[in-house]
Amino acid sequence: MNEVPPPLGLLNRESAILNFNRRVLAQALRPDVPLLERLRYICIVSSNMDEFFEVRFADYIEAARLPGAGISRRDLDVIAADAHALIDDQYRVFNEEVMPALKRHRIQILNHGERNEAQRHWVNQFFQRQVRPLLVPVGLDPSHPFPQVANKSLNFIVRLGGKDAFGRENIIAIVKVPRVLPRVIRLPDEIADGGQVFVLLTSVIRAHLEELFPGREVEAFSQFRLTRDSDLEVDEQDVTNLRQALRSGLTTRHFGQAVRLEVSTAARPNSRSSCCSSSACRPRRCISSTARSTSCA
Repeated sequence: MNEVPPPLGLLNRESAILNFNRRVLAQALRPDVPLLERLRYICIVSSNMDEFFEVRFADYIEAARLPGAGISRRDLDVIAADAHALIDDQYRVFNEEVMPALKRHRIQILNHGERNEAQRHWVNQFFQRQVRPLLVPVGLDPSHPFPQVANKSLNFIVRLGGKDAFGRENIIAIVKVPRVLPRVIRLPDEIADGGQVFVLLTSVIRAHLEELFPGREVEAFSQFRLTRDSDLEVDEQDVTNLRQALRSGLTTRHFGQAVRLEVSTAARPNSRSSCCSSSACRPRRCISSTARSTSCA
C-alpha cells in the first residue's frame, strides 16, 4: 500500500517579506557600509513596510475574514506583532546607530530645543512664509466630525483649552499637513555652524502650533499617520469601461480601509483612542513611534 506523502510545507508569504526586510535593515548595522548607504537602507525598509501594510497586510486581513482561508486571528496577530517589532528595530537603528554617526560627521537633525537663536529665527520665517498659509486647523464638534485623512499623510491631533471665537468648547482639533511641503528642510550654511543642519517639518509645526489657535491653550498634541488599503482590484469581466474603472480606483485608493495607525509615544491615551475610533483602526494595529516623527521617510 502506497504511503500518502506529507503535505508540502509552504513559507508564509507575509513572514517571508518581513524576514527579507530584516535582512535589508541588517545592512544599516554594518560599519563597513558607507554611512549614507546605511541611511538609505533604513529608508528602503520604511518604504517597503508602507507597501506591506497597504497591500499585503490589507489582503491578509481580508483573507482572515473568509471561512476556509486557513488564516486564523492568531496568525493575523503574529504577523502584526512581527511587523511592529521590525519597525521598532528600524527606529532604534536610526536613532541609536545612524544618527549619532551622522552627527560625528557634522550632519545633524535639530529639534526646537537644540536650535540656537539664529536658527530659530530662520525656522520661524520659513514657517510664516511657506508653511502656515497651507495649514487649516479643523475643530471637532457635532457639526464638524473627524475629517477624512488621506493615506500616509502627516497630521496632528491637538487638545485645546478655553473657548473659540464663537464660545464653543471644542477641545479636539485636527491639522492636516499638505504633501507639497518638504518633510526635511536644510538650513542655510551661514547658520549651520560649519556643518550640514536639517530640521524636520514636524518639528517646525510643533514649535509654532499655538499660533494656529489664537486665544486657545494647546494642552497636548501628537502627530499621526494613517496607512490605508491601497490595493487596486478591478475585475475585467465585470466592468464595461476598464479605463473608467481604473481611474475611479486610483481616485479612491487614498481613502481605503485603515490598516495601520502610527502615533507618537508622547500621545495621551485619549488622543490615541480618538484616532483609533475615528479611523476605524483596531488598537492592535496602532504603532507608537519612538522617533521624532511618525516616519523615517
